[in-house]
Amino acid sequence: MNKNRAKRRFKKGLQYFVAALLAVITFFPLVITLLNSLKSNDEILLGMFNLPKVWQFSNYPSAIATANAVGSITRSLLVAIATLVLVIVVALPGAYAIARKSFKYLKGTYILFMAGVMVPVHCTLVSINRMANVVSGKNNYIFLVLVYAAFNLSQAIFLFTSYIRGIDRGLDEAAKIDGCGDTQILVHILLPLCAPIIATEAILVFIYGYSELIFSLILINKDSLYTVSRAMLNFTSNYTTSYGPEFAFIILSMIPMLIIYLILHEKVAEGMMAGAIKG
Repeated sequence: MNKNRAKRRFKKGLQYFVAALLAVITFFPLVITLLNSLKSNDEILLGMFNLPKVWQFSNYPSAIATANAVGSITRSLLVAIATLVLVIVVALPGAYAIARKSFKYLKGTYILFMAGVMVPVHCTLVSINRMANVVSGKNNYIFLVLVYAAFNLSQAIFLFTSYIRGIDRGLDEAAKIDGCGDTQILVHILLPLCAPIIATEAILVFIYGYSELIFSLILINKDSLYTVSRAMLNFTSNYTTSYGPEFAFIILSMIPMLIIYLILHEKVAEGMMAGAIKG
């Protein structure tokens, strides 16, 4: 009995230790970023992991002014939300058709979407840049949102299709007996059941649309239209980098993502596990 108790205590102690270690590893970069957002350049260069000798709270107003924080964060939020809505509106009906219908071309369509997951994003930069020049897509948020949505559709189709395939078809049949069409089945039956996987995909798409740099770098070149990732480059000049305000801007730009995650985090683990297992 004593040996069993000792083993249980050891297991619990080990679990607590691992949990504490993971917590430290997770929060350590955030703590360092926060501390460095309150330091001068010299203090950061001489000791990134030290506490500030003089707390530079002025870095935050400087960050807001240098990167137009309010404007760039607002623009990134709008781009991310528009991308998120477009991806879900297109991907969910598409996944429903692939998972529930038996048309001959749907299997090939699904394989085509899966191939899109394996396409390296950066190998498309030249083509997208040329397309943007032809259709006046430079400094155009609509074109930027379409590009973001295109690169997120494959993942969304994969997750939604796997999840819908795991839902009992009997629900569809019962709804059809009651006179429901495909749209009503999707909206009133499957949409509520797909809430976990939609929340998971929403976070993934939002983070991508909010923080993506490469496409915003080649498609947006007006200061007044910069998104968060593009505005981050304002802190670097030819000879110097304002590290303190840059770290402060990182903290400010993290706030919307943190809020979104806190709202949806309860559904994330459930959605990821269900999407991986079902189907």
